[in-house]
Amino acid sequence: MRQHIAFIAIFTGFAFNNVAAQQPTRQTRITFDEVVKREDTNADGKVTKDEFKGPARLFERLDRDADGILTRQDFAGPPAQPGRNTGKIQIPDDVELHRNVVFGKGGDRDLTMHIVVPKTKPVTASPVYVWIHGGGWQSGNKDGGVGQVIPMVQRGFVGATIEYRLTGEAPFPAQIEDCKCAIRFLRAHADTYNIDPKRIAVGGSSAGGHLAALVGTSGDVKELEGTGGWQDQSSTVQAVVDLYGPTDFGRFVSTKGYERHNEDGSPESKLLGGGVVLNNPEGIIRVNPITYIDKADPPFLIIHGDVDRTVPLNQSQVLHSALEANGVSAELIVIESAGHGGPEFAKPEIRSKQLNFVSELLSNDN
Repeated sequence: MRQHIAFIAIFTGFAFNNVAAQQPTRQTRITFDEVVKREDTNADGKVTKDEFKGPARLFERLDRDADGILTRQDFAGPPAQPGRNTGKIQIPDDVELHRNVVFGKGGDRDLTMHIVVPKTKPVTASPVYVWIHGGGWQSGNKDGGVGQVIPMVQRGFVGATIEYRLTGEAPFPAQIEDCKCAIRFLRAHADTYNIDPKRIAVGGSSAGGHLAALVGTSGDVKELEGTGGWQDQSSTVQAVVDLYGPTDFGRFVSTKGYERHNEDGSPESKLLGGGVVLNNPEGIIRVNPITYIDKADPPFLIIHGDVDRTVPLNQSQVLHSALEANGVSAELIVIESAGHGGPEFAKPEIRSKQLNFVSELLSNDN
């Protein structure tokens, strides 16, 4: 029995080299195993946009959760049809989606978020769960986060999934400035969306996990606030969920097996503005959530796989240790045999852990 459902693509033999010069001759079905075999150049069990040698439009069609990374989860469900938008957001009947709400300025352009609210308005103001997408700070978009926040909205939260400037547009600190602007916007519009401004949680995976952790530890650090809007509001949050996010780039790129991340052109290099990562010690300190930790930081839930070939486990371990050393409540869950995302993170017990952590922490009883 097939372990996954194949995707349709109009390419012969799934050959991507010189694909632009080829003429489509017949339909073949692409499987995740084929994608990994042909495109996974660093053998980490997934395929990034940079590794993918086929057309960008095909990558976007295969990347169902729009996080800039192809994993086996993207290949679950019915085949994608050519010309059809597979990124369509599915909304349950009990929630309502406000699309592309402008929340501030990133440079000279508008930034947007999707806001998800319960269809039946709660009697009291709701806590908020904000999702920050991954993609190596260089790809991905906010659409994939809708599915992440819906379970929280069904528990009475307001959910938001946010856009931020990618490294192709601007290097750090643009990304964290945009995330903080989104938090400030939500506080400024608490009445509009029935939000309790004292109960805001933030979560993210991979690069999004890094930014979520940085939002959590940097609070109202002025040099990271930016000028995107709502400057009279606080960017602090009350809970953080960090899924396998990078933290200490110096340790990261020096870890055996991850040295390629030190190279000019790596996602980490691009975030720092280019060049060899270890040649930028000031940048390494500046992007590190650990740099800003103090005892006033919110509780953290950190989850990482022990065979993550993209972000080493030590990134979550050093963050967890630093939080505890400063008296900040923090829990680190290491998932055995899990990589950089994947089905292990979708297991009910892992999903429930995240939901319960945020729900209990931001309940009216606390």
